[in-house]
Amino acid sequence: MPRSPARRGYWANVGRRLMRDPVAVIALAVIVAIVLAAVLAPWIAPADPIKGTMARRLKPIGFPGYPLGSDELGRDMLTRLIYGGRLSLFLGVTPVLFAFVLGSGIGIAAGYVGGRINTLVMRVIDVFFAFPSVLLAIALSGALGAGILNAIVSLTVVFVPQIARVAESVTTQIRSRDYVEAARLSGTGPVTIIRVHVLGNVLGPIFIYATSLISVSMILSSGLSFLGLGVKPPEPEWGLMLNTLRTAIYSQPLVAALPGAMIFLTSISFNLFSDGLRTAMEVKS
Repeated sequence: MPRSPARRGYWANVGRRLMRDPVAVIALAVIVAIVLAAVLAPWIAPADPIKGTMARRLKPIGFPGYPLGSDELGRDMLTRLIYGGRLSLFLGVTPVLFAFVLGSGIGIAAGYVGGRINTLVMRVIDVFFAFPSVLLAIALSGALGAGILNAIVSLTVVFVPQIARVAESVTTQIRSRDYVEAARLSGTGPVTIIRVHVLGNVLGPIFIYATSLISVSMILSSGLSFLGLGVKPPEPEWGLMLNTLRTAIYSQPLVAALPGAMIFLTSISFNLFSDGLRTAMEVKS
């Protein structure tokens, strides 16, 4: 079904508003640059991310042949940071994507049906909110074991209740609108009502909230790797790199801080872009 002119005009207006926000544009440019560097890592990285030499371990920033220094095993830090963006971005985006699909489905269904089913679903979700996200992610990863797949499962479980609550809240508001009531009284089935009248109005707010969780997911996944519950050596990942470089904090503090700086830069960029997107999507058609 082709989009209506009003809908096309709305998204065009959102794009214009977003492009007039310099903070959001800069944040988006940083995200795009980090993603491109991670994707093009085999072609732009100056060295091998795994192999190193102990003769050149912990070299300072600017050392010949090591623009950003070397790590505790003599591996080029610039290369490790570029390749590390692959796993860090993957572990930041993938759990949120899975949680967006699962949480949206649960929240929209509960919000539309309402009644006792809604109450039951939301009480189960409240149980997960009784635990801080960090502790819940650590507990789940510890129970499942270290590894990328288990880290993704753990973080997905952490984010599903959060997205489901937002989806349920927005759907409950939409369910009482006049056009939804009119469609229900005309005999339209619930699946059609959700697909035609509900999804288009609730996915926007849910998506905006989900994008704000990417920065949280990156921090949590890096924390799991730092604790040995995520990515395993010798794979380059920013959280794991922080862990292996912690003993060099006194001898080469700048080199040891580089993975943390990348985590901070990427996380704050996703947060700022999410804020700009939220502001731009508040435009009324």
